[in-house]
Amino acid sequence: MGPGRPPPTHNEAPHIARLVQQLRACAPPETVEILVVDAHSPDGTAALAEAAGATVLLAPRPGRAAQMNHGAAHATGRILYFVHADVGIHPDFAATIEQAVTTGYEAGCYRFRFDSAHPLLRINSYGTRFNGIMSRGGDQTLFITRDLFGRLGGFNERFVVMEDFEIIQRIRRTARFLIVPQSVLVSARKYETNGWLRVQLANLTAFALYFLKVEPARIGRTYKAMINHR
Repeated sequence: MGPGRPPPTHNEAPHIARLVQQLRACAPPETVEILVVDAHSPDGTAALAEAAGATVLLAPRPGRAAQMNHGAAHATGRILYFVHADVGIHPDFAATIEQAVTTGYEAGCYRFRFDSAHPLLRINSYGTRFNGIMSRGGDQTLFITRDLFGRLGGFNERFVVMEDFEIIQRIRRTARFLIVPQSVLVSARKYETNGWLRVQLANLTAFALYFLKVEPARIGRTYKAMINHR
């Protein structure tokens, strides 16, 4: 059984059907299962995802970490692939991830590029080819073997934001981590809504609080106060 992928969603009606259709077009159902873990979105996200061909799970509690853990608990594949709803995946993802695991990488991510020609966002995208922890993020998607995910205990649900950085740090202490030399397409909507500088300041603030070991809920509150998430 190949990768299973649980995108966590809340009010993602404009994006979810496209993502599910893209995933299905790139990988047949006998090799890949598509799970969408929805936080009871009022905009019809769950119905659209199901109509597009996904198995929809309603999360018992909201939050990306909790929703991704819920999806992982219901996935049947030996490889998990976590994808945000507004990401455009690479068409060769199934074969690429399978090959990475076969050659000894228990986890990894893609580089990314934004769906925008903004020059500063091109600089952000370029940085994702490097190995530093500050070049990582959930928008790059994350693949991980079910075995390693279980050994790590999944995502730390105390983190409202930064859950992806936190698990990658734990992965790197015990396993080989691959940065795939191909890119997924990431929505620039957060930057379009808030502006590049505002998002950068929010990101740097979250990183600073994270490395200062500030309580995760406070990091989440601070970040959300700085960013408009519409």
